[in-house]
Amino acid sequence: MKKTLVNWFGLFGLVGLISYILAVIFAPSAYPEFDRLRQPVTDLYAVDAPSFALWNQWASLYAIGGLMCVTMLCIAVQGKWNKPIRLGIYLMSGSLWFSSIGSAILRFGAAEGAIAFPDFADGVLGIVVLLSIFASLILLMVGGYRQKRFVLLAVSATIALPLMLIVPIFIPYSGITSLVTNLAMLGFTALLGLYLFMGKLDNDESISAK
Repeated sequence: MKKTLVNWFGLFGLVGLISYILAVIFAPSAYPEFDRLRQPVTDLYAVDAPSFALWNQWASLYAIGGLMCVTMLCIAVQGKWNKPIRLGIYLMSGSLWFSSIGSAILRFGAAEGAIAFPDFADGVLGIVVLLSIFASLILLMVGGYRQKRFVLLAVSATIALPLMLIVPIFIPYSGITSLVTNLAMLGFTALLGLYLFMGKLDNDESISAK
């Protein structure tokens, strides 16, 4: 099957994941005091962190890669597959866009002194995004188990959801919990992108499969 431009955009999910992993590996070299166990990854790109510039270099494709991937996914699933899958992808896309825009606003506000409580606001933003992603994963599980073609997607969502829920509860190190949560989300986004790249979302199945 000949791949369209939309299919190729699916690879940006993998690009975003790789960019994030490289930033996590190399950015701490500019922040010797950074404690990988006890400090969340967000400390690496705080505006006053010594690793801020290095993080932005390595993670330059992290946000844009994920956003391009999920946006093209929304285009690819229009009128196809069952409703839970479509809603799950739409919600995942909205969550990533909301997170990216909100984080940019908070970082700018913190740098300019325009926001009085950036830490509190960042916490609220994180909770809203996580809840949205949880709902998205549940929808993808429900829709994925309905069709054999998407069983792997449903199983992956089943693995990602407990990781994002259980790890923060039972592991008392914010560095590990933030890393696992982000990797689970980005890894799942990359998987969705690979589905798009391989053409598994191209079948013109009727939306009558409720």
